[in-house]
Amino acid sequence: MKIGILSDTHMIKDCIDKTIPYLKECDLIIHAGDNFSDSKYIHNMTKVGIMAVKGNCDFDNVEDELIFDVEDKVIFLCHGDKYNVKYGLDEIEAKAKSIDADIVIFGHTHTPLNLKKDNIIYINPGSVSLPRGVDYKSFSIINLENNNIRIEQIRL
Repeated sequence: MKIGILSDTHMIKDCIDKTIPYLKECDLIIHAGDNFSDSKYIHNMTKVGIMAVKGNCDFDNVEDELIFDVEDKVIFLCHGDKYNVKYGLDEIEAKAKSIDADIVIFGHTHTPLNLKKDNIIYINPGSVSLPRGVDYKSFSIINLENNNIRIEQIRL
């Protein structure tokens, strides 16, 4: 299964549009918030199923975190602001361990991260519109095949 992961798109359609050719090839798209309305736009442009949460800049009446299974992997999706990810991963790690997550996807920092710690994979795709801490815009694609996880960072 091929999963596209974005966060912190902030309604900048020119930047989002650059991701569409990649995302059309995915089986699922995950959006980690800011802005939730962008997930609807992405779905309309790709016709691919999407899982999305709201971020700290969203006012939609939708979930701010989700836990779901894909290919026998437990995925925890949140924006990250409620777990203070700008100041470290301690709080989100505690949550991940408490729910036996295999993969944690979050945003908020606008800085890409791909880290495996204690058999949990933490992914922040960065931002396709307003990156911080790096000089490139980015999102991620995960390939889940036969219990093998391959993560690719796409730089725009």
